[in-house]
Amino acid sequence: METTTLSFANLHQHGELFANMLRARKRSFIERRKWDLPISMGMEYDQYDTPASRWVVVHDENGDVLAGTRLTPTTAKCGIYTYMIRDAQRGLLDTIPQNLLWEEAPVHETEWESSRLFVHDKIPASERKGVYIRLVLELRKAARDLGATRCVALLSVALPRLIRRQGVIMTPIGPAVMIDGTLNNVVSMDLAYGRA
Repeated sequence: METTTLSFANLHQHGELFANMLRARKRSFIERRKWDLPISMGMEYDQYDTPASRWVVVHDENGDVLAGTRLTPTTAKCGIYTYMIRDAQRGLLDTIPQNLLWEEAPVHETEWESSRLFVHDKIPASERKGVYIRLVLELRKAARDLGATRCVALLSVALPRLIRRQGVIMTPIGPAVMIDGTLNNVVSMDLAYGRA
């Protein structure tokens, strides 16, 4: 199992990995979860896949994607859009409730958002926890490398408990909300602490 953090600056160094990650997102979010999202050339994408973002990908030596997530700075802006959690709170996204945070969404150069977190459904149940842990630990490292001290994410309420033993503490910063039949909440991951 390998991990790679992709950016528009290094995509050319990793062959089909970025496209494979977008194809895996299509399988996870459109085919499995039946979300109504944009598709082109068999790949899922949205308005937040811009040069401001980074993508953390867990993959095998052949470039087959096992898991991934997107990191976007909370200071990002592209037209009317900023980042997913903030835009949901501002009422720009009709698929995510506006009341997902107890306070105003953060906008700070040391705070990033993790979104589109997934583990491929081809991963056996017995191995999924290990892949989730690897993804979150690499997400934390990549965010720290970008200068982040905090990361916010909209996740299933089960995920923070799953990785707590790895020294990754995720604190809820919003109420539990039902999205497409799954209970989720926005969490804050303090990147200043925990194992590197």
